[in-house]
Amino acid sequence: MKLDAITAIITGSSGHLGGELALALCREGCNCICHYHTHKKRAQQIVEQIEQDGRKAVAVQADLTDPEQIESIFDKALEIRIPQILVNSAAIFSRKPLSEITLEQSRRIFDINVMAAVLTSKAFVKRLGEKVGQSDEVVGKIINITGVGGVSPWAKYLLYCSSKASLIGATKALAKELAPSVCVNSIAPGLFSWPPGFNEEQKKRQLAFIPLGRKAEAQDITAALIFLLKNDYITGQVLNVDGGRCI
Repeated sequence: MKLDAITAIITGSSGHLGGELALALCREGCNCICHYHTHKKRAQQIVEQIEQDGRKAVAVQADLTDPEQIESIFDKALEIRIPQILVNSAAIFSRKPLSEITLEQSRRIFDINVMAAVLTSKAFVKRLGEKVGQSDEVVGKIINITGVGGVSPWAKYLLYCSSKASLIGATKALAKELAPSVCVNSIAPGLFSWPPGFNEEQKKRQLAFIPLGRKAEAQDITAALIFLLKNDYITGQVLNVDGGRCI
């Protein structure tokens, strides 16, 4: 897929990683629909950076647990062009041992980490319309941002890890259902940023689990995104960008 002048939707673009993904798409020539939930200022900053580089961009607020609000993201995208790239980056990171888990928490995390990606994918394919299934040509790409915790789970992160594992399963199921018109893959980043309050001893301990001995830089993950988007013969895969953490 040639990325120049293609329209991409990035959910969770106001997050640290989501913003980097949007900027990477801009550098490849994409116009960007930058979704946010509550962090409007950060999303608008990303939009301004994209526009400064000569590409079109718009920030769109939506609660991804509401199907009608999801539809509004795609309605806004049509003001630029039918989107052909969807990056599902929105997520909740949660550390909760089993003894503290509640049903309400479980539903919230799975709604955002799994069902939001499923419903945005549904809306995405709907907008592609008759292009889907008409030929062997790839007309769309979906990239789900999962995480190494969905590949190799951690203790006391049950909801987060199981939701990311579920998203990996959804990625593979969608890849089969939408082939050959839409390629669906996932990127599983490892350690990308330090949790608030981490001291030097905790950081050293986490780095000891990583064979490459460092956390990921933004370009490590964005390069994986661009690679998957440009290759039309990869679908249903999980690309671990984790420095070897899960081996």
